Amino acid sequence: MASIKQAFNEAVERVSTVRMPAPTRLRDLIRQIRAARTAAEERTVVNKECAYIRSTFREEDSVWRCRNIAKLLYIHMLGYPAHFGQLECLKLIASPRFTDKRIGYLGAMLLLDERQDVHLLITNCLKNDLNSSTQFVIGLALCTLGAIASPEMARDLASEVERLMKSANAYIRKKAALCAFRIIRRVPELMEMFLPATRSLITEKNHGVLITGVTLITEMCENSVDTLNHFKKECGHREIVPNLVRILKNLILAGYSPEHDVSGVSDPFLQVKILRLLRILGRNDIDASEAMNDILAQVATNTETSKNVGNTILYETVLSIMDIKSESGLRVLAVNILGRFLLNNDKNIRYVALNTLLKTVYVDTSAVQRHRSTILECLKDPDVSIRRRAMELSFALVNSNNIRNMMKELLLFLERADPEFKAQCSSNIVMSAERFAPNKRWHLETLFKVLVAAGNYVRDDVVACTIQLISETQSQQSYAVSALWRALEKDTSDKQPLAQVATWLLWNPQNTVVTKQYTLLSLTKLSTRFQKGNEKIRQIIDTFGSNLHIELQQRGIEFSQLFRKYDHLRPALLERMPPMETARPQANGIIGMVNGEPESEEDKSSVLEASTPPSDSSALLDLLGTTDLGITPSASNKNSSANSTTVVNNNDLLDLLGSLDLNAPTSTSTLPQAQTPSQIFSPTNATNFLVDGLLNSSSVQNDTLSMIVLDKAGLKITFRLERPPDIADLLIINMSAQNSGNAILTDFLFQAAVPKVTFQLQMLSPSSTVIPPSGQVSQVLKVTNINKVPLRMRLRISYTGPTGPVLEQTEVNNFPPLTLQ
Repeated sequence: MASIKQAFNEAVERVSTVRMPAPTRLRDLIRQIRAARTAAEERTVVNKECAYIRSTFREEDSVWRCRNIAKLLYIHMLGYPAHFGQLECLKLIASPRFTDKRIGYLGAMLLLDERQDVHLLITNCLKNDLNSSTQFVIGLALCTLGAIASPEMARDLASEVERLMKSANAYIRKKAALCAFRIIRRVPELMEMFLPATRSLITEKNHGVLITGVTLITEMCENSVDTLNHFKKECGHREIVPNLVRILKNLILAGYSPEHDVSGVSDPFLQVKILRLLRILGRNDIDASEAMNDILAQVATNTETSKNVGNTILYETVLSIMDIKSESGLRVLAVNILGRFLLNNDKNIRYVALNTLLKTVYVDTSAVQRHRSTILECLKDPDVSIRRRAMELSFALVNSNNIRNMMKELLLFLERADPEFKAQCSSNIVMSAERFAPNKRWHLETLFKVLVAAGNYVRDDVVACTIQLISETQSQQSYAVSALWRALEKDTSDKQPLAQVATWLLWNPQNTVVTKQYTLLSLTKLSTRFQKGNEKIRQIIDTFGSNLHIELQQRGIEFSQLFRKYDHLRPALLERMPPMETARPQANGIIGMVNGEPESEEDKSSVLEASTPPSDSSALLDLLGTTDLGITPSASNKNSSANSTTVVNNNDLLDLLGSLDLNAPTSTSTLPQAQTPSQIFSPTNATNFLVDGLLNSSSVQNDTLSMIVLDKAGLKITFRLERPPDIADLLIINMSAQNSGNAILTDFLFQAAVPKVTFQLQMLSPSSTVIPPSGQVSQVLKVTNINKVPLRMRLRISYTGPTGPVLEQTEVNNFPPLTLQ
């Protein structure tokens, strides 16, 4: 007996000498890494442990494999390479022990991906475990399959998942439904396979299975119109909407299960998911909407509002009410809930309310108008995001009835607004006044207040609109002159747009080059209005002949010739111009510049963004000769035109004058009669006033061509191509996005890219990022084609529609020969 015991002890001693010592425990490794004082010490500890783990992996049957994989996963979480443990994870998965499988599957989810060949070896292991008799082993396999399933793996194992969705075990049904949710996201064409098993999930009594089933049905309906119609019509005998309504009513009245209550609210997660599914099922469906109107009203009135979890349910309820065919009273209730959100102390809730109201205002404007005073109070909020949304929503509420009060508040906001708000706010005030002004006098007063309040941040379109209004309103011109004179008595160094509108004879050393161009041309025109003083005017103009600025010098020399060699032509050339025609904004123009925040970015393109949107009124600036021809904007006005496009005009006044018959009698009959005043002032003829506007107006004709580049799901993108006559290699593309559907499109973003080597692309700001039903958004693209090669353009259009986010990509390679001329 003693000899047997001695032999056993000797055998154990021999085995212990062959095996490696026990590895460091996970908690000890974590303690060592945390104790490292520098990154170098940490790397030393990790490298030492990784070297030990590699050596243990060489053993065929390592008893410490599970512990080493656990440490390797922690090392992987720290950002160190751990890919050498992939095969060891497969060995643990094949182990019959549950603890080994658990660590092995966790390692597979973290260390494996579709790019590794090892990913394919796990399929057989998953299939075996999906047929296991232990529910927890099946659960591990389902979780892993949902996390790392490739399209091939999903197709191979989808039938196993569909079988488990019908299991009698609620735990397995829940895990299988979650796995099906992940598989459908990866391979949408497998959706039809899971439909029979999904129908029964909505009638489940188990809470976990029910919330998972609602999530799965929501995913199916959001990504497939056919599946949505299937649940609406083909499953009519299942009564999916009444069943959801019944479950939601039980949650409100009695609670589904007390263990899922949060802060006194019965199962808010299930409520939110059911409300979202109801919103999808009731969209554009009158019968379904009627079935859920009552329960939505109960949720809106019975939910606790003092806690954030209750506000979450109310927010989802509001979205559902506004998205379905709900009753008008219910919509008013939803808007009132958002109005209460605006009074909440939490700035996140206030922001959500403003953002939702901005979308709701197109559905029920009158209901939102009731909260106008609260919205205007948000303009004073210290949070910049809330102020921006409040400003956008305020402009959306402007109409002919409240124009005076709204403009009063918005002008106060403009005065104290941050510089980043001034340009956008001033343009929107001008557009609102253009649409809803009660009279011309009030309209002029508003524009003058904008010029004073916004200063140099005013965009060029505001200057053009103001000049245009003064030109066409002769009865208010005397008032305009006196009002502008009073405004100019103060310092105008920070209000150059005001000086550009007001000054005709004023000389100020602080005026910018553009303002001096206004003054110089106006002074020349006044020489034909005065009986005396022309000599003084000529002397002032002569001083510009030696100006350091090339544009002012050229104008000074050319205008001086009108007092000498071409003096007999001066009265005809500088004859009084007719009033300009008003360029009315589009119906959605008031919102057009509210969300004009471009976010265009393309890796393979040369894309530039401009801060100033195009305006038909800018024709006036060109006709007055105030465009800075190839000159960079001055420092004092760079805020308002930092990214604006410079216009090059190579026409020479002296050359054109030399081509005239100088012996002709000096009368207005020498002027061309081919164009009417409206044609002269049209945007297509907006070139130099003296040169093209009067002397060479017959040659200013642009080629225009339209082409449809996208027409899908109610969104139609149209290009209108134009070539300016004075820039040979420039193509102007006027993009128009029209929404022919019945739902509003939000977060609209149009991006374009051209080959960087042969083209240069400049994109101006879009008129809006929101396209209401039957509305449109416009944007101007300018393409420079120096090498005269065929134009190719790649487009990327994204927006949020009634079914969620939409992304469209296309290429336009069929541009007409107009682009090569």
